[in-house]
Amino acid sequence: MSDLTRRSFLTWTGMGALSVAALALAGCSPSGSGGDGSIRFAWWGGSDRQRAYLAALDAFTAEHPEIKVAPEFGDYDAYQERMTTQMAARDVPDVFWIPSPAVLTYRDAGLYRDLDGIGGLDLGAFGAEQVETFRLGGELNTLPKSIFSPVVRWNTTFQEEDGVSLPDQLSWDGLAELLVDYSKNNAGGRKGTTYGPYHDMPFESFLRQRGEDLWTEDGRLGASVDGVAAWIDWWEKLRLAGATTSVSEQDGIEPSWAQVGDKVLLTFANSNHIVDDAQAFPDHVFDQRDVPAAEDAAAGYHFTYYSRFAMYSGVPDDRVEAAAALMSFNLNSPELLSLVGLSAGAPPNADLLDAYEPDATPDEQKVIAITREIAGTEQRPRYEAPAGSGSWRDLMIRELEEVTLGQKSVPDAAAAFVEAVEGEIAGA
Repeated sequence: MSDLTRRSFLTWTGMGALSVAALALAGCSPSGSGGDGSIRFAWWGGSDRQRAYLAALDAFTAEHPEIKVAPEFGDYDAYQERMTTQMAARDVPDVFWIPSPAVLTYRDAGLYRDLDGIGGLDLGAFGAEQVETFRLGGELNTLPKSIFSPVVRWNTTFQEEDGVSLPDQLSWDGLAELLVDYSKNNAGGRKGTTYGPYHDMPFESFLRQRGEDLWTEDGRLGASVDGVAAWIDWWEKLRLAGATTSVSEQDGIEPSWAQVGDKVLLTFANSNHIVDDAQAFPDHVFDQRDVPAAEDAAAGYHFTYYSRFAMYSGVPDDRVEAAAALMSFNLNSPELLSLVGLSAGAPPNADLLDAYEPDATPDEQKVIAITREIAGTEQRPRYEAPAGSGSWRDLMIRELEEVTLGQKSVPDAAAAFVEAVEGEIAGA
């Protein structure tokens, strides 16, 4: 951490007598931060993102010297654990990022403040129709901090070395055939892809192409047993054909990209992941495109995911406008975007993205291109994960482990997954 950022951190927290190391070990700013009128701002990410946002908060305080900000950050898992503790104590940060499985869970817990008509919240960059898409159940209680979509990402360095051609129109069957053929014939002994049925957003796209939804408007699991089984079966056929890294090669169902990224031609990902993942292999070039489409894909299956943030319902009235100013800064500031980049996704503010594009890195240019492409597609409504469903990814991984160990058939695993998720939602 630079000296400037260190000073800023201690100024924001009001804890100049404590070391940065002590605060980092605590995982958040000290209990009661915000009592001096500062705005508590919570987000997650690795060290690079943390440094970038601390620098961005420097820029915010330069614009708003009357507003102090107390930063709270951690990695994704630690962030969720801390939020659970803070929710129980009703000691939630004033402005906070929302993990994707928790959007409706946090809403049902009463964490969000109604943002309609709040002074200091600048939504001028968004048309009325776009703002309507931000609402949850008709209420403007969260806003998108970034947007992204599922993609296929491939190693163009390997593609050129091995003479592989990806067709303009990519179907699920066509991709499977390509991956099997590549794995058998490339000189480097690489695999077509990782074993990746744990990828949540490509899974959702696969379901939507079948006319199903992962979650329904009334808060249920929309995925059928047949839909889940078809997804797992697509991956199992690839695995058994030797077209994926084995579970042992990738050290489990969820591989580390740094461990497997130079062993495969392509992988599924979110559109923003290329920004950070490409840095793990600086000698390689990566590109990305839309996920495969079934020949009979249902209309409107594409979706743009909103990664949301919110203002806490318990923010004291005298801090609401300051919290709104911080949210506006996140939505509209060119300086913030120049500091944090697109690793967390593209900004929902199209004017901001247009202004940023000339200075974007080559990998960020690829994020921008696919964001615009998918934003221009027909999209039917998409619904957030209901309360009680937060562990659904773990339940999927559990069933995938059973399948890959030969302890459960694909249909039985799919049925067990659906039953488990439905049971957790019902018990919430």
